[in-house]
Amino acid sequence: MSTTPDTEPLLKRIAEALERLSPPPAATSGLDAADAFVWNAEAGRADPVAEVSRVDMSLIKGVDRVRDILLDNTRRFARGLPANNALLWGARGMGKSSLVKAVHAAVNAETPNSLILIEIHREDIESLPRLMGQLRAQERRAVIFCDDLSFDHDDTSYKSLKAVLEGGIEGRPRNVIFYATSNRRHLMPRDMMENERSTAINPSEAVEEKVSLSDRFGLWLGFHNCSQSDYLDMVAGYAKHHGLKVDDETLNAEAIEWAATRGGRSGRVAWQFIQDLAGRLGQSLD
Repeated sequence: MSTTPDTEPLLKRIAEALERLSPPPAATSGLDAADAFVWNAEAGRADPVAEVSRVDMSLIKGVDRVRDILLDNTRRFARGLPANNALLWGARGMGKSSLVKAVHAAVNAETPNSLILIEIHREDIESLPRLMGQLRAQERRAVIFCDDLSFDHDDTSYKSLKAVLEGGIEGRPRNVIFYATSNRRHLMPRDMMENERSTAINPSEAVEEKVSLSDRFGLWLGFHNCSQSDYLDMVAGYAKHHGLKVDDETLNAEAIEWAATRGGRSGRVAWQFIQDLAGRLGQSLD
């Protein structure tokens, strides 16, 4: 097809317009840039996190057994040995997400740069296969972490997660493991499962479809409400770590009163009390 001087500018404008309409190529961040990232689903890349918001492993109290299990599983994974996906489920505020971040830091302290942590938001789960594809093409071992994972009525994105974790034709990359936290052991609301049972042609198969998601996690680590003794240990640990100038009797009495006003005891409540106490004492926290 021949062109004339009159048509060449028109063709150029059309080509430029098409380029503007086409989606930009997926940008990729070098996974050597940091030890922690947040998955940017819209841009299709992992954005580095300069400083992770975490607490020291020694300050996470009352969960010694699950702490040791998750730490051992993560150590094995970092060394290239077989390890399981993990679901940390149970009571709110008992350190589920804090433990994942603390374990990542502890393993990297033992073996520097051995492991990266990539957080994916619940609403971006459907983009998980894209993230897995990027990680499959590089050598660094990665823990993909989703905090507060759960699924509601008419939500089908759990099927993408099931396929990626174990059931897909490619399977989970050997250099990737998936950790999630949830208040629900089976990730689905009870009324959703009961509705499936009452309306499905084969009720048992319908419920099995939902429950089987949890089966993709080899480790189920339960977090339960803490005792007053564990709660006070958490408070004392924070106070000592941050050098708060308060005597033990006053610390315990005020911590118990604080928990009573909040209607429960947990690691989160302990930390909120410490922040309030430090402010009243005029001391800063690290």
